[in-house]
Amino acid sequence: MITITLPDGSKREYESGVTVEEVTRDISEGLNRASVGAVFNDQVVGKLEPLTEDGDFKVVKFEDPEGKEIFWHTSAHLMAYAVERLFPEAKFAIGPAIDNGFYYDIDLDHRFSDEDLEKIEKEMKKIVKEKLPLEREVLTRKDALDFFKEKNEKYKIELIEDLPEDSIITIYKLGDFVDLCRGPHLKDVRNIKAIKLTSVAGAYWRGDEKNKMLQRIYGITFEKKKQLDEYLERLEEAAKRDHRKLGRELGLFTMHEEGPGFPFFHPNGMIIRNELEQFWRKKQEEHGYGEIKTPIILNEELWHRSGHWDHYQDNMYFTKIDGENYAIKPMNCPGSILVYKSNMHSYRDFPLKLSEFGQVHRHELSGALHGLFRVRTFTQDDAHIFMLPSQIKEEVIKLIDLADDLYSTFGFPYSIELSTRPEDSMGTDEQWNTAIDALKEALEAKGIEYTINEGDGAFYGPKIDYHLEDAIGRTWQCGTIQLDFQMPERFDLTYIDEHGEKARPVMLHRALLGSMERFMGILIEHFAGKFPLWLSPRQVEIIPISEKFADYAKEITEKLKNKGFRVHLDGRSEKVGYKIREAQLKKINYMVIVGQKEVENNTISLRTRGGEEIGDLKLESFIERLEEEIANKTIDEEQ
Repeated sequence: MITITLPDGSKREYESGVTVEEVTRDISEGLNRASVGAVFNDQVVGKLEPLTEDGDFKVVKFEDPEGKEIFWHTSAHLMAYAVERLFPEAKFAIGPAIDNGFYYDIDLDHRFSDEDLEKIEKEMKKIVKEKLPLEREVLTRKDALDFFKEKNEKYKIELIEDLPEDSIITIYKLGDFVDLCRGPHLKDVRNIKAIKLTSVAGAYWRGDEKNKMLQRIYGITFEKKKQLDEYLERLEEAAKRDHRKLGRELGLFTMHEEGPGFPFFHPNGMIIRNELEQFWRKKQEEHGYGEIKTPIILNEELWHRSGHWDHYQDNMYFTKIDGENYAIKPMNCPGSILVYKSNMHSYRDFPLKLSEFGQVHRHELSGALHGLFRVRTFTQDDAHIFMLPSQIKEEVIKLIDLADDLYSTFGFPYSIELSTRPEDSMGTDEQWNTAIDALKEALEAKGIEYTINEGDGAFYGPKIDYHLEDAIGRTWQCGTIQLDFQMPERFDLTYIDEHGEKARPVMLHRALLGSMERFMGILIEHFAGKFPLWLSPRQVEIIPISEKFADYAKEITEKLKNKGFRVHLDGRSEKVGYKIREAQLKKINYMVIVGQKEVENNTISLRTRGGEEIGDLKLESFIERLEEEIANKTIDEEQ
């Protein structure tokens, strides 16, 4: 017998091997009909899976994140089955659920077109009407190899061959389609009612550019058509906010084939970037950080010492200087450590906070590059805090407060993940457990809810990751706080303790904007290019009704410029309506209209970006409004 513990703490006993569906049905027949699977001992499981040990059991529906994972994973199999029906020569690689739907990587000489996607969608709907069940089967490694060799599925064979000899392997059957898969899955496909295949992209097998380029079909499914319609509306809104499109239109940045993955910032983009840096630099100064600048290129030996050579080499760029090997830095921490080592330190110096707007370079596959979101060079708002072990909790709490201050400035709600030890890591179990517990204690001391992201920490330590939610509900992984016992040891960092003895400090890595480039991309999409006044490249447009009011318009322009505002005078002989529409397209915060009445009354007429009109306003009152809005970093509600 096994004991199942429900969320309310109640316990039920079942025979070992009872399925998720049987347990759910025993709780409630109605709950079983509405459910798609469960979470058992922190693992997402489908209805078909047997339970063979005691554990905590929570039923999930489609609206739960775990429910979407089950639903969309099954949808990937449904799509693959449709592709196999239409293109029998296709070979299948992997097909996981992702944050917004699913994909499947397919090896096929035929290039998929939009028309093909429509045909595949139609075939998927046809399969759904057949109400086919999914069947789960357990095989030995040898039997699984024999099966997929007979089907000539080379990608499945390669995956199985990488598994240990004694592996127990599961396969799932949907009609005639059989896939190597651990699950989780729905019981059947009948509730996959709304289907949309969204795009096709190239993807190297196993993410290695030395391997064959496969075709990746992306899709999304829902239980109801209304849910799909709402999703497509959000997609349309996201397309309007695409930072690559707005970046070109607003003169912020461009990408060029002469430097793939290396953004070119234009004057308007540099205004935003500089304002962000100045704001964040001042905030860090207030919190006791000293700013440093370290070299972009450092020798190979340093990267061996730091561990990057063993754990990060594939993402690095290299060069030779005077016959010696050097690396272009992918991270700023070794440089900051060398600054620390240049002086002796006492326990009285701690915490020692060093900040750096440090440019790094990391190799990304060309197919993964995406505007400012995935680039090959970016500037991190890095900081490294050297401290006593006894100061860990206090300093992490200070960083949590600093992060909250930062993200609230831009109106971002956020969620937090605690990422734990990855497989490829340095250090002992004791060090990792101590570090993870320290981060947990700080989060719990602040009363902050968080989720555990198993195995996604940095190779040198666990981390707190921030996921920002933008104006249309999308989430973006952004800031990170990483606790590190490894680097101080590898670089033999020391300080003189209160007993006059040498001791080892602890190190925190922190980047809360994350990268200037990615954060700017997020801001562009969050605000749809309608930046708060303090960030706007052009804050005010002066529009005279005709040339005879040009002198008064110039006078206003100069007064505003002298106050430090970013102002432009549109003196063209165009109609006022045309000038206003053009200023609105450029997302300028305010338009100042001047004509006969304004000249006579020594006033201005004001029009906001959102369409509000204010007439007969004194310039001094407008200046006060601008100054207050900038000081408060006010966010427009109409973003």
